[in-house]
Amino acid sequence: MILERGKRVKEIYELDVYRLSEELSDLIWYAYNKWPSMAQRTIGYQIIRSSDSIAANLAEGYGRYTPADKKLFYRYARGSFEETKAWLRKLIRRGLIMDDEIHKYTKIIDELGPKLNAFIRSTK
Repeated sequence: MILERGKRVKEIYELDVYRLSEELSDLIWYAYNKWPSMAQRTIGYQIIRSSDSIAANLAEGYGRYTPADKKLFYRYARGSFEETKAWLRKLIRRGLIMDDEIHKYTKIIDELGPKLNAFIRSTK
């Protein structure tokens, strides 16, 4: 997308915050198949919805016109991020995410959280 004076606005999928949210939801999506059916039906559906919702709300907010509308959806994304972390803690406690996999989630979460907060703060 081109604005005046040749300045280019990035597409949502080019932003680190969006890319990381997609990476997290994909990691969860592919892990789901390894879980027993009870975990898939209970925690599995919930965490897939919450993790997919992070990127979806970022995209919806990015497409809104006013800063207030944008921020509202970015805050929804932040809520979905926190919900996803809560489900991940349950999965870890219940032995569905093994120690050797935890670092993959931690790496993304440790980068995504601050970027999400900064993205919300930068919306004017």
